[in-house]
Amino acid sequence: MIRSVMLAALALVVAPPALAQYPERPLTVIAGYPAGGMVDIVARVVSEGMKKRYPAGVVVVNRPGAGGGVGMAETVRAKPDGYTVILTPLSALVIVPQVSEVAYKTPDDYEPFINLVSYYPMLTVRAESPLKSGPDFVAEAKANPGKLRVGSPGEGTSSHLNLEDLMLKAGIQVTHVPFAGWGQSSPALLGGHIEALVAQPGEVKPQVDGKRMRLLMVFQEKRHPLFPDTPTAKELGWDVANGVWFLLAAPKGTPAPVLQYLHDAARAAMEEPAFREAMASRGIEVDYRPGTQLRADLWREYKLHTEILKRIGMIKN
Repeated sequence: MIRSVMLAALALVVAPPALAQYPERPLTVIAGYPAGGMVDIVARVVSEGMKKRYPAGVVVVNRPGAGGGVGMAETVRAKPDGYTVILTPLSALVIVPQVSEVAYKTPDDYEPFINLVSYYPMLTVRAESPLKSGPDFVAEAKANPGKLRVGSPGEGTSSHLNLEDLMLKAGIQVTHVPFAGWGQSSPALLGGHIEALVAQPGEVKPQVDGKRMRLLMVFQEKRHPLFPDTPTAKELGWDVANGVWFLLAAPKGTPAPVLQYLHDAARAAMEEPAFREAMASRGIEVDYRPGTQLRADLWREYKLHTEILKRIGMIKN
């Protein structure tokens, strides 16, 4: 008992000096998707707010590829000193490691310390498209199996799974075309290289407002407040609603006091009007969850996605 008390007291003495030296270098925030997409936007907005607690600065570095897996792999391999974190979507954590060989496998292989936002993808087409509604899309897909080319941010992303779920529920077949993010998929749709795209509300809003794209349906339980005239897939008869979270994570083994500092810096950034306004204008909900709750949520989603991935054949066993 005495030994335990002494060790606990020693830990309290040792921890503050380590934290007192932190942060003395710039913080690197990895974004696992290309510049211009929603991952990049959220990473830059939260990083701007975190700069107040990082005198040496906060730098956002884009590491696109493998549905967010490239950036996440770089993060888990980084030194666990609190100077490298990642802004990552849920899909890179619960889908990618189950279908690809990456440097991490489960939510126990890294330190999720705060969830920032959540949103639900939606199906969009060019404004000039003859497909005017969700039923038009499904009818065309049934009449011409495989003819419609539909883009997503990448193989195994939540957007991709919504598309797969729609194909299952509506009994249709389309050709999935994975991209490395909005910076690639948007020009492909507008250029007529694909017929439709599953994308994020904040990405499509400027295009819809500018009458360059038209929404057909949203993959969530209720209509999106920014697009009140667009029905949900469920309203149209297909129960498809897989959401996306964006969270911050650090390498496994990052000291608890440093994780707390990172959490507090991000939490403060989330509370700033600039962050909330930027998210609201893009149709994204601020969705705060601390690390302990977040890890439990990730494990729940991991197991749920195991079932989905097996059903659509992305996991063979």
